[in-house]
Amino acid sequence: MSSTKKLRACLMCSFLATPAEFRKQGCPNCEDKLEMKGDADRVLSCTTGQFDGVIAVINPEESWVAKWQRNDKHVPGVYAVRVTGQLPDEIVYDLEGRGIAVHSREMDD
Repeated sequence: MSSTKKLRACLMCSFLATPAEFRKQGCPNCEDKLEMKGDADRVLSCTTGQFDGVIAVINPEESWVAKWQRNDKHVPGVYAVRVTGQLPDEIVYDLEGRGIAVHSREMDD
């Protein structure tokens, strides 16, 4: 992909993909929680186009950058360094109701 402007970042793990990729495959780290696959509205709610920086993670378990970004337990791939935005309250309430802790990926300046 020649431009990051077409990419969106998962608000739960910062994984980067196009909206079409999220619709087709969901998030490789969070699909069991966010259920974006096949749902364009859910993709827009659970991802953001506002992010800074891009890192490619090849071996998450051994990468200090992945550990610093809290992505060392995630799949190899491309991640945003910093995201702007948060999951909608109704999605957070649903996740917490299922016993899933939600931590914002948004970082303060």
